[in-house]
Amino acid sequence: MTEREKMLQGMVYNSRDPELLEMYFHARKLTKELNSLEADLTQERQRILSQLFQHIGKGVWIESPFFCDYGNNISIGEGTFVNMNCTFLDDNKITIGKNVLIAPYVQIYTASHPLKASERILENPKGASYVTSSLPVTIGDNVRIGGNAVICPGVTIGHNVTIGAGSVVTKDIPDNTLAFGNPCKVIQEL
Repeated sequence: MTEREKMLQGMVYNSRDPELLEMYFHARKLTKELNSLEADLTQERQRILSQLFQHIGKGVWIESPFFCDYGNNISIGEGTFVNMNCTFLDDNKITIGKNVLIAPYVQIYTASHPLKASERILENPKGASYVTSSLPVTIGDNVRIGGNAVICPGVTIGHNVTIGAGSVVTKDIPDNTLAFGNPCKVIQEL
């Protein structure tokens, strides 16, 4: 089993594996190119995004700067808007539905590390010196995520949800709800 396969299955993997590094460097080149483009070069922006992401729906708009680890683990549905300074650490799949509004500085994380330092740090000169695993993140259709929100590994946010600004989403959020806080919790049904 390759390190990429381990990564996508939620197993411990070596993030310094040559295949993963090649994907990472490719994504860095594309995001650097994207982030340096003038905003009105929309066709060029779309070309880069279609090379970067696994899937990008019609009418998706991503403001610069934008940051990700690999890009090819990200799928975004039509009509979605991602505002500036968002970071998507896509060590596992990040699936975003259609008509989603993502405010500035939203962070979506799929990677995780053990809590205990003794379990997290390795003596391994041939690979990463820390243990990493990852879980997918799924965001439904018609979701709004407020600025500076953090979406943690393994979280699913349902359809028609509003996540308040500054929230830290550590658990699944059901459809048709307003949720906010640290930790984020459902406040009311919509």
